[in-house]
Amino acid sequence: MPGSQRSEERGEAEATAGDEDLGGLTPEELQQGQEAALALEDMMALSAQTLLQAEVDALYLPVRTLGQGRYGRVLLVTHRQKGTALALKQLPKASTTLRGFLHEFCVGLSLGAHAAIVTALGIGIESAESYSFLCEPVLHGDLIAFIEPKVGVPEAAAQRCAAQLASALEHVHARGLVYRDLKPENVLVCDAGCRRIKLTDFGHTRPRGTLLRLAGPPIPYTAPELCAPPPLPAGLPIQPGLDAWALGVLLFCLLTGYFPWDQPLRDADPFYEDFVLWRASGLPDDRPQPWGGLAPAADQLLGALLDPEPRGRAAVSCVRAYLGRPWKQPRGGQAGVEDGGE
Repeated sequence: MPGSQRSEERGEAEATAGDEDLGGLTPEELQQGQEAALALEDMMALSAQTLLQAEVDALYLPVRTLGQGRYGRVLLVTHRQKGTALALKQLPKASTTLRGFLHEFCVGLSLGAHAAIVTALGIGIESAESYSFLCEPVLHGDLIAFIEPKVGVPEAAAQRCAAQLASALEHVHARGLVYRDLKPENVLVCDAGCRRIKLTDFGHTRPRGTLLRLAGPPIPYTAPELCAPPPLPAGLPIQPGLDAWALGVLLFCLLTGYFPWDQPLRDADPFYEDFVLWRASGLPDDRPQPWGGLAPAADQLLGALLDPEPRGRAAVSCVRAYLGRPWKQPRGGQAGVEDGGE
């Protein structure tokens, strides 16, 4: 994908919005988030008491690195006695607090089993230099490697990814959580044909209603409500609409091979301004250049997910209504969902 992806720095208030100022949340939505936060705190307290104190190399034999980022790395390992292949996420203590580790570890456990989410195993390890936890191995890399610049992925693969990601995010939202970090690097691919994918990396996942401030420059996946001056002094109570926006941007990348904009700011990004003006015009054929290869069904789907007004934005579940319809303009021949790339 062209261009380098900038990081999104976030500042958070470890609290949820109060009843007197819900920031657009209904009381029921706020209660769901508060219940999720309390359950997560209980799980973290218990996990802190049951961390295995050991050096990782004494228990597991490293095979190869599956992924690496600023905050840690994921290794393919085998159990030294049983030979079982596992993925081990290792977070250095120099850059990770115990609370931060426990949060990511316990969010993964709280999500349980889902076909499109990496399964976390209930084994957390504290060694002298790092915190680690185990999960199922996914061996074909992340989704970014499958996206051809200025092309994307085959339409059938895009629709499979869309269906699975929507299902995974619905699962997260049903538990009162918001994922908050959807991007191709956090989507793991299970096979060479990109038929099955799994969402991973829950370090930024928070209960619905947690107060959030954007502390760094926005990136394409940042929802516009986070770019404006915060409506609340302490921050914006986060909602699933943040994930819906990021899903829309990711689907655009899968279909085209590039971002629709660099940042969702009308006064700073002409591509975003063109999108907003096109959306307001009601003229489907007067499309901005980056949208030229998309079919009407994709216009409608992305328009629903990428509503600049968070309360007008569709839920991630809306993806299902558009599956099986053409998402790309045909290049000659009969229009339809392609089945290729395998």
